Amino acid sequence: MSRVQFFRRAASTARTRARQPFWRRHLVEILGLALLALGIHDVFGSHGFLAMRRSQKELEQLRGEIERLNQQNHELADHVNALRTDPKTIERIAREEMGLARPGEMIFKLPPPAAEKPGQPADTR
Repeated sequence: MSRVQFFRRAASTARTRARQPFWRRHLVEILGLALLALGIHDVFGSHGFLAMRRSQKELEQLRGEIERLNQQNHELADHVNALRTDPKTIERIAREEMGLARPGEMIFKLPPPAAEKPGQPADTR
């Protein structure tokens, strides 16, 4: 191929490209940008990968909280059942919290021990 033929072919290719519509000339670039935009949206969008991971972590935390609350609920239900039916539990609550005693028993209440302050000698009576 001679130089003249090469330049004629190049000029005809340039004229042919100039006659094509914009979208056809830049189809690859347009598709690349569209795929890039979709990829960014899939990762950073409101329903993307990062949002999904955040939701999964929140779901795990909520499941743990539910499990803890269910355990606490069972413990409280057992305590309520014991307060309703167990005579020893009822007696313990009556003695400790209400200060009640059986007939003939005497209750002695002692003051709480005084806290020692640093630098003062302990009382040795």
